[in-house]
Amino acid sequence: MTLTPENLVSHLPVKKCTLGCPILDGLLGGGGIPCNSITEIFGESGCGKTQLCLQLLLSAQLPHSLGGLSASSLYLHSELPFPLRRLHHLSTTILNHNNNNPLDNILVRPLHSADDLLSLLLRLDSLLLLSPSPLPIKLIVIDSIAVLFRSEFDNSPAELRRRSNLFFRIAGMLKMQARRFGLAVVVTNQVVDLVESEGFRVGNLGGMWSSGRRVGAALGMAWASCVNSRLFLSRSDEVVGREGDGELRVRTRRRIHVVFAPHLPEGSCEYQILREGVFGVRL
Repeated sequence: MTLTPENLVSHLPVKKCTLGCPILDGLLGGGGIPCNSITEIFGESGCGKTQLCLQLLLSAQLPHSLGGLSASSLYLHSELPFPLRRLHHLSTTILNHNNNNPLDNILVRPLHSADDLLSLLLRLDSLLLLSPSPLPIKLIVIDSIAVLFRSEFDNSPAELRRRSNLFFRIAGMLKMQARRFGLAVVVTNQVVDLVESEGFRVGNLGGMWSSGRRVGAALGMAWASCVNSRLFLSRSDEVVGREGDGELRVRTRRRIHVVFAPHLPEGSCEYQILREGVFGVRL
């Protein structure tokens, strides 16, 4: 049984939400994304961050016996448009036993700024208690946190302090509500390029590489201290042959890495983005 500081007193196991794949769930200690905390998923564009989030929105609706939370979800997105067609397609695979509209149990709201997110969190208690969905909200997804901060603040000392204060207020409120309501909170983040002199280490990975670039999570060390667990999605292209006209055939390979988590050791596994969803590769 995995315990966190929040439940050491009660000795209750932490509930988790399946990612919809036993290989990916196994990388995360079995069961998937934990409740009562914030899990960050970061990576460059095309790595599948939003795909994983959509999969979680549907998996959360599954009964506990199938690894879900028997719950609805709140999806907060800062990047348009909302991928409704992809969500409906995934629902036929993940919720093939259910004839209901999957959006009946997913509340969707756009985010326009960091202050907009903070304002929503101040009203979140009433939304969680009075959800229009027939199932309780147990999963909150913010996709993506970086967009809210990267365009709104400049690099002056005063603005950086204001940004850090917003980090801590937003993360503090999310953690408090996650513990109070037993929520799984998932936040996506982007990457920034790192130069060799920026050799700081956060978590298990001393160096993170994607598409041949050395990268790190956006928003810096201040935001890194705000999340409980961090997962990194990377991609790389490899030449697998040539076409008849001499053009190179390239295959994209993707991996998910545990950067840090209080309940997990260092680990990674390859995964694929298929028509049916995101699935780990058993080697």
